[in-house]
Amino acid sequence: MAPPTPRALVITASDRASGGMYADRGGPLIIDALHAIGFEADGPIVVPDGAPVEVALLSGLEAAYDVIITTGGTGLGPRDQTPQMTASVLDYEVPGIAEAIRATARIDVPTAVLGRGLAGVAGRTLIVNLPGSMGAVRDGMAVLAPILQHAVEQLAGHNHDDHGDPEHHGGG
Repeated sequence: MAPPTPRALVITASDRASGGMYADRGGPLIIDALHAIGFEADGPIVVPDGAPVEVALLSGLEAAYDVIITTGGTGLGPRDQTPQMTASVLDYEVPGIAEAIRATARIDVPTAVLGRGLAGVAGRTLIVNLPGSMGAVRDGMAVLAPILQHAVEQLAGHNHDDHGDPEHHGGG
């Protein structure tokens, strides 16, 4: 029997998009990228920066999504609070994901190192913060695409048959 199709939720944190000042473009890009790698994807839920992000994350956790990806609110601005809201719901961080996203982006955009996005686990849900720009979303999804399925399998307690492989390095 095939495993169930993994489910993801996309949350966009943006005062301006939630207020109707412009259309959210990053959230739909994430949805398309998730569909391309075989995920069911809901959203994007567009919320203002700050506490509404935590409310949306808690709702996604209650709905038992396998993955929640946020976009926006990861910079240094006073309203950029997505990492704090994410930290408040995480059981533990998975720093290598956030580090890889920043490292990939900084090749073309040196200021990417100012991003504070987190990645971690709450229950059996992987949560990843991506910056809000379209380029950063594309770069972030390029990092996530080859690892999300494996992460979901690990969180479900599967795919641990390669521990004895001396060529296997971490992540399993």
